[in-house]
Amino acid sequence: MDTVATPEAQAVATAKRTMDINEVMSFLPHRYPFLLIDRVLDLQTRERILCLKNVTRNEEFFQGHFPGQPMMPGVLMVEAMAQAGCILMLSEFEDHRDRLMVFTGIDAAKFRRPVTPGDQLHIEAKVLNWRSRAVKMQGTVHVDGKLVCEAVITSQMISRNKKQEGAE
Repeated sequence: MDTVATPEAQAVATAKRTMDINEVMSFLPHRYPFLLIDRVLDLQTRERILCLKNVTRNEEFFQGHFPGQPMMPGVLMVEAMAQAGCILMLSEFEDHRDRLMVFTGIDAAKFRRPVTPGDQLHIEAKVLNWRSRAVKMQGTVHVDGKLVCEAVITSQMISRNKKQEGAE
């Protein structure tokens, strides 16, 4: 017999979940200059996540990419999509501080427009395939509503404590 969720339970299940930078940092081991998520705007469990990254002139990568005409490296936009996906997957686990997500694949990466200082990235990751320890996601980055980067990303979850993995 199927059970029907109460309106309150349905509201919680579909509620928009946001995170500030402090909560983001509790999910990701990255720190400046590799922390590429400033805020989570919307998290829908096992479906999608929408994050924000404010790109500022003082980002370290702008010193050498490219002097006089600064552009955010495409690989960092792909990394931002992966970090968003990491938060999405780890949000399922109370012990998320003991877990780590690592890249296992990047496919169909395309870079459509340059990202420059002052841009605000809207980073989205949508679940294509979810398993208990791995996920495949379609990632996109938009600036001012225009697509600037996209890729299919696969990641796997591992323990942050390598000693636990080899313990008997």
